[in-house]
Amino acid sequence: MTVTAQHFTGDASPFGGGDPYADYRTGDLPFTALVDLADRRLGAGVIAANDEFFAERENMLIPEPAHFDPERFGHKGKIMDGWETRRRRGVSAGQPHPTEDDHDWALVRLGAPGVIRGIVVDTAHFRGNYPQAVSVEATSVAGSPSPDDLLSADVKWTTLVPRTAVGGHAANGFEVGVEQRFTHLRVNQHPDGGIARLRVYGEVAPDPAWLAALGTFDVAALENGGQVEDASDRFYSPATNTIQPGRSRKMDDGWETRRRRDKGNDWIRYRLVAQAEIRAVEIDTAYLKGNSAGWAALSLRDGGTGEWTEVIARTRLQPDTNHRFVLPVPVVGTDVRVDIYPDGGISRLRLFGALTESGAAGLAARHRELGG
Repeated sequence: MTVTAQHFTGDASPFGGGDPYADYRTGDLPFTALVDLADRRLGAGVIAANDEFFAERENMLIPEPAHFDPERFGHKGKIMDGWETRRRRGVSAGQPHPTEDDHDWALVRLGAPGVIRGIVVDTAHFRGNYPQAVSVEATSVAGSPSPDDLLSADVKWTTLVPRTAVGGHAANGFEVGVEQRFTHLRVNQHPDGGIARLRVYGEVAPDPAWLAALGTFDVAALENGGQVEDASDRFYSPATNTIQPGRSRKMDDGWETRRRRDKGNDWIRYRLVAQAEIRAVEIDTAYLKGNSAGWAALSLRDGGTGEWTEVIARTRLQPDTNHRFVLPVPVVGTDVRVDIYPDGGISRLRLFGALTESGAAGLAARHRELGG
């Protein structure tokens, strides 16, 4: 197991007014370009915690950065945008301090099972009330286990982040090198305190049996194991938004590029869950009204270095519209590229089809390698 990356120690200065993020401590964490497996949009949730006296556990998975309101107090004290437990105490006046083993915990269900490459324990705005240290464990349990199921002595937990000192008001990053598929995390804070946000970056590893039972499904969808490999522009919003679950709900819930002042065009390149036969395509521009792409084309290749074949020729797109294309004949491939002209954005891309025999076999072999 490898655990490296940038984390911090010590208190941050008390809030002195102005921009609360002005003295926020963070660093360059390359793994944050990957999918957040703990994204609520994928179905993640914090299903249990031993204590949430000051602030609810669910706050950890809010997609937006933590917000700080210096005037917001409730009956229990300062209301923080994160998960915050009460102060732990010892057993007596003679032993007033918590023991080395005392800690608080929360159980997190990943939105999509996968291989974890990095974790961020964000203590934004927790300046003097953050945990002294954190640790993170992971397990893989099929189905929809209850908290009691996960806390059973029969469940095997793998340490991803050993007990490590962290700092207040900081993005504490941990690179993880465990090549396994996980479904749930146990996040521990020693001995108590608050965590604003939890991000779990990695690669989706879907259940081949589930996809086989579905037969036809979206072979590019994030939740099914599709991924964005590259994009020409991510100025306003990430290209990964285009393969998130569901319909876009607002303009920044899609992909939008800056305005081009040259004669080029923008594009996204996708890797499908595995080799698949595609039969139908949706290109949606929902909520993109004065800034949707003018035209779009779709190309396919089979193998990472194969030749691109145009599947949908350059086609006019309408603003705030879901465009559906039934292909005249199914096409087989592993990678797809969407070109938009000249710029603008799309909200979603859907590629409906089924895995080929070779694609299904490769996905099943990978599942076994990861302990599935």
